[in-house]
Amino acid sequence: MPVDYPCNNARIAAISVVTPTYSVTQPQAEAFLKKYYSDKLSRKSLKVMHKVFSHPSVLHRYLAVDAIENLVDEHPDIRIARFTKWAVELASQAIVKALAQAKLDVSDVTGLVVNTCTGYICPGISTYLIERLGLSERIRAHDLVGSGCGGAIPNLQMCSDMLDGHGDGVLLSVSVEICSATFQMADDLSLIVSNAIFADGASASVLGRRPAGLALVASSSRYDTCAREDIRYVYKNGQLHNQLSISLPAVASKAAATVVNDLLESAGLETRDISHWAFHPGGEKVINAIRDELRLPESHIKATRNVLAKYGNMSSPTVYFVLQEILNNGGMKTGDWCVMVAFGAGLCAHALLLRA
Repeated sequence: MPVDYPCNNARIAAISVVTPTYSVTQPQAEAFLKKYYSDKLSRKSLKVMHKVFSHPSVLHRYLAVDAIENLVDEHPDIRIARFTKWAVELASQAIVKALAQAKLDVSDVTGLVVNTCTGYICPGISTYLIERLGLSERIRAHDLVGSGCGGAIPNLQMCSDMLDGHGDGVLLSVSVEICSATFQMADDLSLIVSNAIFADGASASVLGRRPAGLALVASSSRYDTCAREDIRYVYKNGQLHNQLSISLPAVASKAAATVVNDLLESAGLETRDISHWAFHPGGEKVINAIRDELRLPESHIKATRNVLAKYGNMSSPTVYFVLQEILNNGGMKTGDWCVMVAFGAGLCAHALLLRA
């Protein structure tokens, strides 16, 4: 029997997702890597690269560059400047779109939470958004770092907590990643896979306690520190180096299943009660492993696969792209349950229960 939830729960009034305009197909990306980095790759790695880039699970991606050649020998100072420029630009676009959908103005916003893992600047992105959009100088603003691909859901959890005691508040939850700002290439399977699936993008959601929108009913989290080395960034030669383990599909799927089961148990629900599933598309093998671990029909994974194919893995905002895909294709009927699941460095996994 589903548990009752307060009618004044925080609600997502609007969401928006944006990407840079520059796009690259998988054949174009592979040709670029061969042209500039084939001398760094073994014959075996070149074969692996071709196999990965030829897989139909990803068709094209969007990158925050004017041309893909700009990534070659990019100086760290230029790289962080590019990260800052595009993170602020994409986040601003997403916020403006989301506020317009919610029929709200920047003057209505009382709080802002921004998460990213693909670049570090101090002061954080939130301060640039306050300046760029003309948000109140007295706004409650926070920057979250270090949650990797799973960062969007802790962001939402924090926004929901910030609404407690502020019934008329309007919160902005922003996830923005410039994965291309961590680009490296070497004879390393982690880098070959990363360069085949990661991309750039941003999302924004407007939260409040107005009756319209998707209610945040419950959430659950799990941190498996024993699996820290299976998915993380490490610094090598002063730059972020993406590290992915071949055991990631098994580890991530078990963590995802754990938080989903915890979430549903707390809400008195079962998997058959959930009409919509929005998973972070961490890659084809990860998606398959999660589907099998939760014993879900392929139809419940369709939106996740579609986003991976059209956009690649944009880290933390990608789960919002999946939610948007669901809303754009049939949407949700009043009373429908939806579960969002994201996971990333930590190893962390998070699940969020929404009700239309």
